[in-house]
Amino acid sequence: MSREKFCISLMALITILLFVAHLFIGSVKIPANQVWNILLGQDEMVRDTWRFIILESRLPQALTSIMCGMALAASGLMLQTVFRNPLAGPSILGIDSGASLGVALVMLLCGSSITVGSMEIGNYLTITLAAFIGALFIMGLLLYFSSFLKSDIMLLIVGIMLGYVGTSIISLLSFFSTAEGVHSYIIWGMGSFSGVSMERLPLFSILISLGIVISLLLVKPLNAILLGDRYAKNLGINVRQTRFYLLIATGLLSATTTAFCGPISFLGLTIPHMARLMIVRSDHKLLMPLTLLTGSAISLLCSIICVLPGEQGIIPLNAVTPLLGAPVILYVLLHGRRR
Repeated sequence: MSREKFCISLMALITILLFVAHLFIGSVKIPANQVWNILLGQDEMVRDTWRFIILESRLPQALTSIMCGMALAASGLMLQTVFRNPLAGPSILGIDSGASLGVALVMLLCGSSITVGSMEIGNYLTITLAAFIGALFIMGLLLYFSSFLKSDIMLLIVGIMLGYVGTSIISLLSFFSTAEGVHSYIIWGMGSFSGVSMERLPLFSILISLGIVISLLLVKPLNAILLGDRYAKNLGINVRQTRFYLLIATGLLSATTTAFCGPISFLGLTIPHMARLMIVRSDHKLLMPLTLLTGSAISLLCSIICVLPGEQGIIPLNAVTPLLGAPVILYVLLHGRRR
């Protein structure tokens, strides 16, 4: 078995093991045999609270972790390839800032809920829609600029500037908002995989799956772009069209994860480097599947670490991801400099 196939098989096995472990580990201690009974449907004598925790909390949270990890990892890999920048990630184009701005407008100005006639839209739905609309707005601006900007570097700079503008507006909103609104926004900004319930999981899965499918279809053009735009054009690759589809895929994946789970740091930036270190190759036919599996495994690991304190509380997700991601980025930067 080649090194690449071994790494892919190993990460698939680790993902399965972590997924199972996620169902057994949580802030509430549930006997292992009871967890198995619930999963196998033999739960007549099991407490209703335990059944609810396993099927309505841990299971959707584990599935959400897998899909978020895949989404952020695929986005990071594609952006690093196209922009030829090891520090490019889903947040680099300002899409995360757009989602955060949408949430800030709702939480800091509208009190985290919107009333339409006599019907009040719940806080979660309102915040999710606001994040999604904000992310799609930034993505629309990027698509507009990409129609006449020929340079990937210029488009990258535009994305960074849009991110700065979004951050500035959020700062102004926070300054004029109430303490309660700022507190709510900070909590949302910590990120969490627990916000997607079983009822919301189908929509979340469809959106993520669509983005992943587009990413997989871009494998061949990405391999050609690695050798330069001229070489890609000689092979019949439409570089501008590829960039357009890439923005669609990364925008959809970033917008969906941020809208449902909040802004999650470092995963999209770090995971592609982990995959490259494992196979030491840039062939996206192998690198993309390995990156997706690595993203799933790392996200599950982060989610498990968050609940390790048990009854003492749950660690914020964005307090864990930098601890795993920062050492990898430092190693990549130092290793590349020595070369």
